[in-house]
Amino acid sequence: MKKQLTATLAICCISFSLVLGQTRLEYGQNNYQENSKGIIYNKELGFYAKLQTRGFGLGASIGTIKTYYLTRFINIEIGSLRHIREYRQSFDFQAPATNRISRAFVFGKQNALYPLRVGFGEKRYLSEKAKQKGLAIGISYEAGPTLGLVKPYYLDLWQTEDSGLEYFIRSEKYTESNADVFLNVGRIYGASGFAKGISEMKIYPGAHAKLGIHFDWGAYDEMLKAVEAGAMVDFFFKEVPIMIETSESDIKNTPLFLNLYLHFMLGKRW
Repeated sequence: MKKQLTATLAICCISFSLVLGQTRLEYGQNNYQENSKGIIYNKELGFYAKLQTRGFGLGASIGTIKTYYLTRFINIEIGSLRHIREYRQSFDFQAPATNRISRAFVFGKQNALYPLRVGFGEKRYLSEKAKQKGLAIGISYEAGPTLGLVKPYYLDLWQTEDSGLEYFIRSEKYTESNADVFLNVGRIYGASGFAKGISEMKIYPGAHAKLGIHFDWGAYDEMLKAVEAGAMVDFFFKEVPIMIETSESDIKNTPLFLNLYLHFMLGKRW
């Protein structure tokens, strides 16, 4: 009887010691142990701004955390793409009637391209589990469809009355009939407002893909903080007429756009 009582007390003491030795896991903390590979987050939502060599982008990323090393995500992004020969310039004119300063413009531009991308991809971390507040490094890859929203580019042009004695400003897009004015720097007052031409948008279908290096600060934090750098390509099924092609210039439009990018993401895990 004494032996049974002693054994029971010993088991109770050991169990009590183990309970006291455990660290209580608060809500929102990660269950980090040196030899453990488990995580407590299942989803993440991030918003990012992307700088590209030929444009910019704003987007949202919804991810499913499969394991610490693997996250599958869907990105939705809207941005801009520029032709390699686009150069902004400004004359800083001031219209006497309105006192409005002229906007910067791109000479020889015919259309503006705004890609809407939906991407499906994965993030794979390469390093072992970083300690809490540590830096996790991995690769990110993505591919998916792109819809190119192509909007006519309008310029405010100096025009004359039939008499040729009075000048006024009129907003126009490029056509063959006004090429002599649209491509005459001396007749350009500046770019028209962004809203001009929205109702005339056309859609150019295409696809995109990207590959980057992903840096995640605080891999176990509820707050998502990440930076990514890499290369991406957009391809449209037909040539996008961004610039005006003339016999006097060597400018050519293309369906293919290559970019280096850097994006910054903030978000939340749960």
